[in-house]
Formats: sequence, C-alpha cells, structure tokens
Amino acid sequence: MSGSGKVEVTERVGKVFEVLKENEEVREALDFLEGDNERTTEEQIELTEIEAPTFEEEEKGKVFARKLAELGIEEVETDEVGNVFGVRKGKGGGPKLAVCAHLDTVFPRGTDVKARREGTRVYAPGISDDGRGLASVLTIVRALQETGLQTEGDLVIGATVGEEGLGDLRGVKSLFANRGDIDGFISIEPGTPDRITYLAAGSKRYKVTFEGPGGHSFGNFGTPSPIHALGRAIAKIADLKVPGNPKTTFNVGLIGGGTSVNTIAETAETVIDMRSTSQEELERLEERVLGLLREAADEENNRWRRAGAIKVRPERVGDRPAGSQSPDDIIVQATAGAGLALGFRPILDEASSTDSNIPIHLGIPAVTLGGGGDFGGAHTLNEYYDSADAHLGVQKILLTMLGLIGLAGETEALLEKRS
Repeated sequence: MSGSGKVEVTERVGKVFEVLKENEEVREALDFLEGDNERTTEEQIELTEIEAPTFEEEEKGKVFARKLAELGIEEVETDEVGNVFGVRKGKGGGPKLAVCAHLDTVFPRGTDVKARREGTRVYAPGISDDGRGLASVLTIVRALQETGLQTEGDLVIGATVGEEGLGDLRGVKSLFANRGDIDGFISIEPGTPDRITYLAAGSKRYKVTFEGPGGHSFGNFGTPSPIHALGRAIAKIADLKVPGNPKTTFNVGLIGGGTSVNTIAETAETVIDMRSTSQEELERLEERVLGLLREAADEENNRWRRAGAIKVRPERVGDRPAGSQSPDDIIVQATAGAGLALGFRPILDEASSTDSNIPIHLGIPAVTLGGGGDFGGAHTLNEYYDSADAHLGVQKILLTMLGLIGLAGETEALLEKRS
C-alpha cells in the first residue's frame, strides 16, 4: 500500500469533530495548549539536557515519571525494560488509547546536550527527536487536567525506551507483549500537524562475520580470505533486484576487518540493513541475502579448493516488523478529521519506522503524529526545534485523542474496544 496522499473523511467522523470543536471545555483545552507553548518549550529543554542514549534512559525516565505523577496521572510505573506509563481513567467502559513519546536519543553518553536559544529556535542534540514528543505528552496532560475534561475511555500515557537504532523498538515491543488491553496507539515524534504516519516500514539488520585461518599474503597465498569472501557477498547483494512497490531496500552500511596490507585477514565484518513496507517482501529479502552470504563463503573456499576454510556467521541485530492500514481505518479517519476541524489539509505520509510499527503489525490501530513546531538536523549535533506556532501540533493530537476515546456526555468513542 503506498503512502503520501489524501484521505477522505466520512460524514460520521466529521460530525464528531464538529461537536468536539464547538464544546466549551474542549475550546478551553485548545486555548490552554496555545498559552502553554513557552512553558512546554522550557520543559522540552529540561528533558533534552538529561542524557539518554539508547539502553541508558533510566535517569530521564525517573524525571518523566515524577512529572506524570505530579500532574495527577495515576498508577505511574516503570516496567522491567524502562518504559514509563500511567493511566488517566475515563468514565468507564470505553476503549483504551496509549499515547507516548520515546525517552532515548541517538547520541552517545558524553555528547554536549546543553541547549542554545536563538529567538524561537532552540539548538541541542535530541531537542526535536524526541524532546518534542516528551514535552508534547506533558502539555497535553496539563490541558486535560486544567480543564477537567472527562473522557469515555482510558488514556494509557507515558514514554518508551529503545526506539532508536539498535534499541530495535524494545520498549514498545515489551509494552504490547505484556498487556493486551490497548485498543489504539499514538506515538508522538517531531513534525508538523498536517502529516499522518500510518504505514510501518519494517527492517531486518544483520551483523555478519566471515572467519578464516588467515596468514601471510605471500607465504600463505592460496589461503581463502574472509575479506575476499565479504567482497563477493557485497557484490552479490548489490546486484539484487527488489520491488519498488511495496518499497523494499537494502544497504551494506559498515565494513571492517584485517590487520595489515600483507596479512590475509582472519575476520571480516559488515552490517546490513534491509527494509520494506511489506512483511512478506522483507522476509523474502532476508532469506535471499542470507543465502548469498553462504554462497560467497562457498565460492571463496572453492576458488582455492579449501572446503570449509571460510565460515560465515550472520547475527540478527535488528528486527522491526512491517505493517499497513487503510486510509479508511478509523484511527486514520479520526486523525484526519481532527486536522480538518483545525484547518489543516491532512497528508498521508510514506511508510516510516517508529514505535507504531509494533501495534500496526499486530493489527492494532496506530499512528505517529508530529508534536508541532519546525525542526531540522535530526540525529546531528546541529539539531534544532522552532517553537513558533508549535501548539498547533498538540492541539491536533488532543482533538484526535478525544475523538478516538470519546468525550463523556458529548461524543461516543470512534475507536472500538478489542474483544
């Protein structure tokens, strides 16, 4: 299923958001978010300046848990992998919607994460991804608590760990492995309020090691070389044909090995990334690549008539499942309806890899939405966030949430409870 397009909102969904937009308490909450924009930016800076490399999110998680509890979120807990979640209970009987951002950043410990302000812009590694998401969660909670909005369904609200890189979505994987009561899911990332990420690009990542006896380049000439085997493998992978739709890709991202120019290496290593919007195509590509790795080792051994001299050891280091939804699915409809109510033209984004991958793959309605504000330089030391009109993003997310789980006494929940 392709992304990047428009979505037609049904009359039923449109009417729900007409009612919500005209509700006095909802308008107060939307106004609160606009007035809270500067405070939200300051909190975003505070959280960004707490280092949180993937696998080292504990300190930031403790601060985030304290903030949720201070805002009146109930049952705030940190689970065994480090996820922080609590609950804002609804009237009862409605669906449960999880709303979260991620605690980790791509930057290693020791990175200077001190923020620098230039007008409405803030520069700091991690300030947008996902400092904006974390601050968005908190300002939305404040808006709900300040206005006393009562929902039909419950909000499961918090933050995950391990979203970035080799974290491999371990936080959200654990969340859904340990509870089966979540009916819908919203992940907040940096981005504008008009875009909707509803397709999940899956990935498989392998660290591959070729091993051999090694030796002197002259004295032991004829000994199969792990580096030569790796070269054969890369050439084979580079010649692979993959479909353009569903989009499927591969990349050899890192290579290494050897000790000197006149040494036949004992080891050679590479890291391979494979992606697709189709789980079937992703698994097919994985099988082909693994086969080519074995072929490359055999060819190097056969070249020198040394059967078994070169061995290949692939180690899977990343596994993010793919998944898709229809623009007609209710979570996409609700997100688009909320945007239209606020004057945005909803745009369906291309597939991406976010925390939403896991619920989408499991068949649970999920979207990833932008917290608002301009941003740039993500994953670089020059990352920035611009707070001008950033409240528009969280306004859209809040309205989406209310549409999905229902505003008590005003609208029924659009999101269905899972059996």
